[in-house]
Amino acid sequence: MDDRQATNKVAVVTGAGSGIGRVVAVELLGAGWSVALAGRRTGTLEETAALAPGGDCVALRTDVSQPDDVAALFAAVVERFGRVDLLFNNAGTFGPGGVPVEELPYDAWRHVVDTNLNGAFLCAQAAYRQMKEQDPQGGRIINNGSISAHAPRPHSVAYTATKHALTGLTKSLSLDGRPYGIAVGQIDIGNAATDMTARMETGALQANGEVAPEPVMDVADVARTVRHMAELPLGANVQFATVLATAMPYVGRG
Repeated sequence: MDDRQATNKVAVVTGAGSGIGRVVAVELLGAGWSVALAGRRTGTLEETAALAPGGDCVALRTDVSQPDDVAALFAAVVERFGRVDLLFNNAGTFGPGGVPVEELPYDAWRHVVDTNLNGAFLCAQAAYRQMKEQDPQGGRIINNGSISAHAPRPHSVAYTATKHALTGLTKSLSLDGRPYGIAVGQIDIGNAATDMTARMETGALQANGEVAPEPVMDVADVARTVRHMAELPLGANVQFATVLATAMPYVGRG
């Protein structure tokens, strides 16, 4: 089988209007998936769709932190495509950068938690319900974790806490999905070149207080990894994958 042959499967990608979500959506569309592009801004979702001309996709404005928005998203996907085979739970925010924990406003903490953790749960719950009831039963959920699910950066308490929590969400969903053919995994990404990581190449605060540039990798390498995880048969699962710029200061002393 040609590796670009259509899979005739349906994916929901959150945060599809930019960054990793956009590149993963385009990768899946190029491989023949039908893709629901979810995000807060319709204009950027339509820009993503334009990068895969001829792809079978629909742009659906969604705030993943709002239960009604998430319910409407999955209802629209099922109405359009009939089922859900993959959820790439990608929507997220870092929150205000460089703010010490003692100065972080509660509203900023709450926004990060609502988006990164509560939003991931709401989307996973909706996908789980659909995957459990559809025929053929089952599907796959891939949560976008982070290197911060393992080790924090300075002044990143909200982001790091939610990414650690996402690992627990992944494990629990994976266990509970077994009887229904629902495979759940997580991809932890370090320094993929996107707008969110642009500052890494010019200088990022290190644990010792210094500001130093960090290497980045092509975000397309992340997209290929997600696609590999997505296209495994449901009897196989990548539980956790870590994809990072080879020389980033993460392993050992950097």
